Amino acid sequence: MPASSLHTGQPRPASASRQLSRPLVAGIVTALVGFTSSFAVVLAGLRAVGATQEQAASGLLALTLAFGLGVLWLSWRSRLPVTLAWSTPGAALLAGTGVPDGGWPAAVGAFLIAGVLIALTGLIPALGKLMAKIPTALAQAMLAGVLLSLCLAPFKALGTAPLLVAPVILCWLVMMKLAPRWSVPAALLVALAVIGIYIVVNGVDIPVNRLLPGLQWTTPAFTPTTVAGIALPLFIVTMASQNIPGVAVLKSFGYTVPWRQSMLVTGAGTALGAPFGGHAINLAALSAALAAGEEAGEDRGRRWIAAFTSGLAYLMLAAFSAALVTVVAAAPPGLLEAVAGLALLGTLASAIASALAIAEERMGASVTFLIAASGLSFAGIGAAFWALAAGILVRWVLKNREPQK
Repeated sequence: MPASSLHTGQPRPASASRQLSRPLVAGIVTALVGFTSSFAVVLAGLRAVGATQEQAASGLLALTLAFGLGVLWLSWRSRLPVTLAWSTPGAALLAGTGVPDGGWPAAVGAFLIAGVLIALTGLIPALGKLMAKIPTALAQAMLAGVLLSLCLAPFKALGTAPLLVAPVILCWLVMMKLAPRWSVPAALLVALAVIGIYIVVNGVDIPVNRLLPGLQWTTPAFTPTTVAGIALPLFIVTMASQNIPGVAVLKSFGYTVPWRQSMLVTGAGTALGAPFGGHAINLAALSAALAAGEEAGEDRGRRWIAAFTSGLAYLMLAAFSAALVTVVAAAPPGLLEAVAGLALLGTLASAIASALAIAEERMGASVTFLIAASGLSFAGIGAAFWALAAGILVRWVLKNREPQK
């Protein structure tokens, strides 16, 4: 055998296999981390605005199907590692809002309006420019205020049920040291183990029919208070905390997001999923780096395969949505909220840092944060709207005050 053939036989297929396996693995990891690290937040948000267990399960399924299919379409068409996710900050906003006037149907109507607004940012450039005029410090302060009560939940639960919550927090802390990316998924696994033990010890009955996924229709209702108190804050926090950072993350890896297509897909996906309980989908921010970075392979032109694979993985994870909701519903009080709070600690820290980064913006941001955290409700409209309105007012007054002589 000629010596040259020894160098042209095996190495090439092995190299090709490695080039394909890396984006495939990266895509699966993206889906696992994206789903397990924040689904507890989504459930907490949907239940807080009036969803029953079945409606929350339907919402989780609708969201996962919507952004899973959206990722497949966007990544295939653009050949870019574009990934989508549900709006975790939006779910946190819902968790601090409470049941609106009109109940769950009114919340669903607000989700639909938020979806329309997201789609319009892709169709009407002026709307995107208007969004850009909202001060980042105030938007992040509003988000931080909304997150505060959820992030306090693990430590409040530690005082009421230390034997149940302590293992979850300890696991999270250890994994933050060893493998930060997997800290929340690992904490979730420990929480599920705790729930399993709790179910067995207390003889909790779990209906088998609730383990199967299914979509449940809710006819949307529209009220002025939910438009102002849920739809607009949900739109703002999703754009400011997910879509805009998602564009920045991909840009940092040298990719330009197809903005118009992405907004149309996420807006339409949100609107279509709303009657089934889905609150909002958007460009992925944190998990986007997993599919766009070097972990998805050295060949930047093939990293779209990681995003496409994550879309397939999300569709498979959707099959477990009802089972997760059913198991979590049997959890002891405070455990789900504890996992959700741990999942949001990093987001809270980033939001506070961004809100207070500029000295001139700190007073307006502080007022926004405090009102959002207070849970203020006036005229049927929740704290998020009033927080942003008050922050803009304070910022305007202080920006236009006459200098002291």
